Amino acid sequence: MRLENKVSLVTGASRGIGRGIALAFAREGADVVVNCSSSVEVASEVAHDIKALGRRALVIQADVSNKAQVEAMVNKTISEFGKIDILVNNAGISVVGASEDLEESRWRRGLDVLLTGVFFCCQSAGKEMIRRKSGKIINIASVAALGGVPERAAYCAAKAGVVNLTRVLACEWARYNINVNAIAPGAVKTDMVKELIAKGVLTEKSHIARTPAGRAGTPEDMAAAAVFLASDESAYITGQTIPVDGGWTSYLYSDSWLAESRKTQ
Repeated sequence: MRLENKVSLVTGASRGIGRGIALAFAREGADVVVNCSSSVEVASEVAHDIKALGRRALVIQADVSNKAQVEAMVNKTISEFGKIDILVNNAGISVVGASEDLEESRWRRGLDVLLTGVFFCCQSAGKEMIRRKSGKIINIASVAALGGVPERAAYCAAKAGVVNLTRVLACEWARYNINVNAIAPGAVKTDMVKELIAKGVLTEKSHIARTPAGRAGTPEDMAAAAVFLASDESAYITGQTIPVDGGWTSYLYSDSWLAESRKTQ
């Protein structure tokens, strides 16, 4: 097992990508702190599944945009498990709206959770990792960090910030044997995405149409990349953002070309 006896803290772990990563870490031998902002009951189900895999699990409710709550979460993790080896910053929200009409409160909340929350968690867990001179930090960014997406001003800005924050912390903390990297998921079938599809904000067809892999991603796809970045196999990788998107960011041609090419297969 690649993460045997490691202690991991995964924010936003009650569902979607966070849940997938938490369970994958447990399968690889890690104990997992399951963070949630409100859905304690659902997070407890994830913890139950982790314990069924033979690993320890702890649910901690905390709003990552609140520094005091983040510090309390990190302190409780260290108190219960003695250390933090791996931090995954996955907690997120969706902020959709035309830029000219986007309310200040929604803009600020988006940046608070998606960017400031990542910094608070990195800063707090990073102090413990610096003390121990060892650690792995994985920030969940997005392909939206790498280009413009209409009506996602706050989301794109925050995720782009996460990408560069990842680079900065990697440069600062490499001397402490801390690796800081990011994953940029493409369209992933999570509850959040399904809700946006149901509301008509996204269409599943449009995402798949321009994805060379011909399908949406899964939480398990993201978890596989996270396990690699959390393991010793990635020891010489730091400051990088890895798109896990089925080729979405590499593809610049027309959607119709992909559709036609699939007919010939």
